[in-house]
Amino acid sequence: MRLMFKLPAPLSRRPALPLTLLSTAVLLLLPALLLHSFPRRRATGLERLMPSAALLQSFPAQPAQAPPPLWTQRLGPAQAARLWAGQRHLWWQFWGAHEDAGAYLLLSAPASLPLPANGLRVDDLVVVAPDPLARQLLQQELRVRRRPPRGLALRCTQQLRQRQAVHWNASALGQMLGPLAPLAQDLQQGCLVLSSEGRALLWQGEADASEGSVAEAPPSLPLPQLAPLRGSALLELRGRSLDLLLRGLLTSPMLRQSLAQPYGLGPGPLRLLQTAPFQLRLQSVPKGPFLAALELQLEVGSGRKVVEAWLADLSTALQDQGLDAAQPTAGLTAWSREDGTLLGGWRWLPGRQQLLLFLGPVPTHLAASEPLGEANWRLRLRPAAMATAGLLPSSLPPVLRRSQQLQLIGSPRGSRSGERQTSLAGRLQLP
Repeated sequence: MRLMFKLPAPLSRRPALPLTLLSTAVLLLLPALLLHSFPRRRATGLERLMPSAALLQSFPAQPAQAPPPLWTQRLGPAQAARLWAGQRHLWWQFWGAHEDAGAYLLLSAPASLPLPANGLRVDDLVVVAPDPLARQLLQQELRVRRRPPRGLALRCTQQLRQRQAVHWNASALGQMLGPLAPLAQDLQQGCLVLSSEGRALLWQGEADASEGSVAEAPPSLPLPQLAPLRGSALLELRGRSLDLLLRGLLTSPMLRQSLAQPYGLGPGPLRLLQTAPFQLRLQSVPKGPFLAALELQLEVGSGRKVVEAWLADLSTALQDQGLDAAQPTAGLTAWSREDGTLLGGWRWLPGRQQLLLFLGPVPTHLAASEPLGEANWRLRLRPAAMATAGLLPSSLPPVLRRSQQLQLIGSPRGSRSGERQTSLAGRLQLP
């Protein structure tokens, strides 16, 4: 049987022009709606520049104010003022792997803009290098084909495009922390979103123990409330296990051997110490041979006998080095040089479940234990006071060295792929 379809009479007589106009309108409006819903990404050059940047930070443009010093240094006063007046979104600065090269200026600019001296166009961005050699080095790095950013690097690129944020890698961490860098092994690569609250700088973000992490973002931590250090306290670090500090140090076989042989810190006591909750404190000392006193309080629990055996070996090692032991009170052992200078010692706290190791004078009071909440560790310090005493690396950013109080919390989380991530949140009290 043959089927035939026939349009209803009213529709078959309707003119074709309205249908044609409707189709044309749809064809014209659909791309516009799609562009509005999915706008073209801005600052696409960040993806190519990210692998070359040890430290990369975004800043909001404020054209009503004077141009930042970096703009004037890289562009000259006249061009800096002209381009700064046209900025409406974000601009960036970054440092490469060579810390002495200086900062690169990175800004959005129309394709018609003539390149400034030492300038380089990277997709929709203009990079102004500190000198011709730095420009040449960056050009060479950009010729290397790299895979698009993934995981943490991709999330950080998106944050840097949209808001005030900062990204760093192991090279930047080493430059800023110097010999302290092994203590931050879990924070080799990271990204923080920055905000402000009064005179405080706030941040939330994530870090990873290795570069190239493709793991999903860890759960975010809430911003901590500022509980300032007072009195002689310069620094306090609390953690659920001492492995937070020891992991980076013990990656060196030479260091493990130097701890085991002279000081008796073999695998048994070392495993116990790694799992012990701890408090590390740095106290200023008004007079004497020390700039500061260091205190490490450990919760050893049922492992007290293992620790006592290690302390006996340690005592023998210290006596062999010519130090003298004294026990002025029960549970306290203090070690001095031949001239009577007290160097440090240890004491068992009431209950004998906690051990206090100290370098410098005998501690006169103990800090009360405070809950860590959702965090695994918490760092508090007084950067300006530490800088005055010469106890901060000079390579740290000036805004950090001048701040009154800093608080940083972290919560490490292992992923299925073996990566070790850390959720971060913090607060910096500015002068």
